Amino acid sequence: MIETFPHLLADIGGTNARFGWQANAISNIEHVLVVPCAAHETLEAAIRAYLALKNLPTPRACALGIANPITGDEVRMTNHHWSFSISEMQSRLGLARLKVINDFTALALALPSIPSGNLVKVGGQNALNFSPKALIGPGTGLGVSGLLPTDQKDHWVAVAGEGGHTTLAAQTETEYRVIELIRQRYGHVSAERILSGPGLVDLYVALRQLQKKTPIDVTGAAKITAWALQDKDPLAYQCIEMFAGFLGSVAGDLALTLGARGGVYLGGGIVPRWLGWFESSIFRERFEAKGRFRAYLKDIPVWVINAPESPALLGVSRSLI
Repeated sequence: MIETFPHLLADIGGTNARFGWQANAISNIEHVLVVPCAAHETLEAAIRAYLALKNLPTPRACALGIANPITGDEVRMTNHHWSFSISEMQSRLGLARLKVINDFTALALALPSIPSGNLVKVGGQNALNFSPKALIGPGTGLGVSGLLPTDQKDHWVAVAGEGGHTTLAAQTETEYRVIELIRQRYGHVSAERILSGPGLVDLYVALRQLQKKTPIDVTGAAKITAWALQDKDPLAYQCIEMFAGFLGSVAGDLALTLGARGGVYLGGGIVPRWLGWFESSIFRERFEAKGRFRAYLKDIPVWVINAPESPALLGVSRSLI
C-alpha cells in the first residue's frame, strides 16, 4: 500500500489525549501536544483544536490508539464519554486513511524501539531475543497487551485484547477481604477495578473500612500517593504496597500466559510516579511467586517505561505501514 503523508497521530487515554505529527516516512514525530480529554466534547473537536493550535494542514492519514476495544465501526470509550463512528469521522475530516487501534496495542508495537534510557529495570536477568514481550499498565484503566515475534526477522505482531478485565485473584486474607468489599459495590472485581487510578481510591476506601476508620473523601490517586510517599501515612503506604502486590501477581500471570521471555514492560501513568520506591516494593516478589514456576519467572526482566513523550505515538505510526 502506498503511504499518504502527512500523518496525524494520537494516543488517547481516559484522561489525556496526546497528539503528534509525522510529515513524511523518514521524519521524526513532532508538534507533540497533550490535552485533557475533558477539555473537548468530542474526539473530533479535540483533533480540530490540535490542528488549529499547531497551525497544521489537514492530514492525509490518521492513526489513533485509544483506550477501548475496537470491534467495529462504532467506538465508545470505556473510561470516558467520547464515542464516534470511524467511517464518519474519516469522511468529516477528509482523510484518505483512518486507522484506529487499542492504545496498548499501539504501545506494544513501539516496545522494540523504546530507548534504554527510558526504561527502568525491576529485577530479572537478560531478555531473550525475538521472544514474546508482555505489556501491562495501570492508569485511568488497566491496559494489557503483548508483542509476538513472527518468522520474519524484526517483525512483530501486537496482541489486541482486554486483559485488564480478567478476574482479580487474592493471595492473602486481607486481599480477600478487600476484594469482597469491592465486589459488594461493583459485582465483578476485575484487575482494572483495583489496578487503576480509580481503583487505587477504591482500595484505600476498602482498607479504611476494614480498619473501621472514619470515612473520608479522597480526591484521587495522586493524593493517596502523596500521603504514602511524602507524608509516610501508614494506611496510604499499605494501600500502594497492596496495589504493587496485586500488580506483581497479574504481571506474573501475563508473563506465564505469553511465555514472555523477552521481558515484561510496565506502562501507564501510575508506576512511573512511584519510581524510587517501586523498585524495592513487593511487586517483584509477587511477580515471581508462582510456585513451581518461580525459577522461570525469576529470570524474566521487568522494565518500567519512563518516557518524556508517549511511545504509543510511534506505535500508531507503525500501524499505518
